[in-house]
Amino acid sequence: MRCGQRPAGSFSSGAARLPRLRHGAAGAGLLRRRGGGSMDEREGDVRWDGLCNRDAAARAAALEHLGQAVLRRGGAAAAPRVLARLLLLAKRCPFRDVREKSEAILSGVQELGIRIPRPLGHGPSRFIPEKETIQVGNEDAMMHTLFAESFATLGRLDNVTLVMVFHPQYLESFLKTQHYLLQMDGPLPLHYRHYIGIMAAARHQCSYLVNLHVNDFLHVGGDPKWLNGLENAPQKLQNLGELNKMLAHRPWLITKEHIEQLLKTEENSWSLAELIHAVVLLTHYHSLASFTFGCGISPEIDCEGGHTFRPPSVSNYCICDMTNGYHGVDDIHASPTTTESVCEVEALMEKMKQLQECRDEEEASQEEMATRFEREKRESMFVCSSEDEESAPTRDVSRHFEDTSYGYKDFSRHGMHVPTFRAQDYSWEDHGYSLVNRLYPDVGQLLDEKFHIAYNLTYNTMAMHKDVDTSMLRRAIWNYIHCMFGIRYDDYDYGEINQLLDRSFKVYIKTVVCTPEKTTKRMYDSFWRQFEHSEKGQTTLSPLPLLTTPSAPQVHVNLLLVEARMQAELLYALRAITRYMT
Repeated sequence: MRCGQRPAGSFSSGAARLPRLRHGAAGAGLLRRRGGGSMDEREGDVRWDGLCNRDAAARAAALEHLGQAVLRRGGAAAAPRVLARLLLLAKRCPFRDVREKSEAILSGVQELGIRIPRPLGHGPSRFIPEKETIQVGNEDAMMHTLFAESFATLGRLDNVTLVMVFHPQYLESFLKTQHYLLQMDGPLPLHYRHYIGIMAAARHQCSYLVNLHVNDFLHVGGDPKWLNGLENAPQKLQNLGELNKMLAHRPWLITKEHIEQLLKTEENSWSLAELIHAVVLLTHYHSLASFTFGCGISPEIDCEGGHTFRPPSVSNYCICDMTNGYHGVDDIHASPTTTESVCEVEALMEKMKQLQECRDEEEASQEEMATRFEREKRESMFVCSSEDEESAPTRDVSRHFEDTSYGYKDFSRHGMHVPTFRAQDYSWEDHGYSLVNRLYPDVGQLLDEKFHIAYNLTYNTMAMHKDVDTSMLRRAIWNYIHCMFGIRYDDYDYGEINQLLDRSFKVYIKTVVCTPEKTTKRMYDSFWRQFEHSEKGQTTLSPLPLLTTPSAPQVHVNLLLVEARMQAELLYALRAITRYMT
């Protein structure tokens, strides 16, 4: 096994309560939302604090005050930003009373002759049909607990959460880890954490994550001047730019000299603990950018691109929807026929069976295994997405990082050699885990649980077949990603990758992992078609019908991509830190 060999910890049938906020801040005090600051922020007479409270009476009082503030003086306080936020609450708040009251306030504003917004798009993802995603308000008791806890603790129920919830055990671990990195006591101050998140997401032009952390950065007291460009940030953060660049695109180039340069720059130096915190944040947001693009995450309802004040056309479909990448017909999600899918699933199962038999009959020599790895690594250089593919529209975020021409694509074009990183010499289990836990307590364990859950997540089914061991396929995906980064496992036969992963799947994997901003819906729809009706099963946490939808396996694949990429980046950075320390 390549990750998380330690026990993943116990997860209850309900959502585990997230850790308390940094310095004991109460619910809404530090909580933030995409596109609009925190729930306790004032906008004129309008106050948002209290809406995250778990106590219904406290929410009722806050809602009453909110309604009066918006509707008094003929709706003079109903600014577009306020109305967009109300729309978000009406559609995305897990508390029914908040949804209904927000809807009522919007209706009241409309009766005053003021135009109200409507959502753009169809659900939390541009790639996944809305009918396959969970509708807030229709979730079961366990899922409601998870949603309510996320909203009350984080101040939002965002589109990433609504897509990750296809696999609730992973979501629970993800939220817990992210909350710890951003909110709990740690080496870095809060505004540094969010600025590093901005730097990391900007490397992949991920405006969705950049916008989130711009608002968060300002809310925790960050200097707005820093947002004008990296050159306006403190020199200490500017010095992190080189490491950010290499981690995102060519982590194999990181050496102990890069680490030494950060740790020994006099007044602008980083401590080891600060650097570990920064490295974990950078790798977290590089990989989360991959998930955001890989699953086609839509803008939040209250953000630019998430709503419009234009009235719908007669057909309830507006041309502005199309320009934002949304479509109003279901046939864009057309799937292959059931018969075609079943045949492909059975063919893949037969390959897995044959490979297992070959393993049992004879084992390749170490020389042959090394040759197969080098062949696969070399071939991965030529797996490229089409340059003609139209990438997802993004806002210009390049001011948040330097050297905009630097990227993974330069490596593939120029045929640069990626040196081999032998996992037997430096692994997460034996080296990285203990280093992180020593310098940033508890984070190593949180990451280990998350790696473990993503790698081992399975429902032991493929299409109509039950009790199927999918570990061979999951291992092929994980090891192919690490192979692209030059990481080799001596005990793995890389010849299995070509048997199990077809070219369209490899194109999707490489694009999402290496150049996620180039991911398109066409790529998403074309990969792994045979699994659109597979791994239908029930989680050990809850009998969610959601997990039997066609999109659950695609989301599962993206979780594997996210965690394999994050671990690969971490291994290179942590190895360099270890070499510096020794």
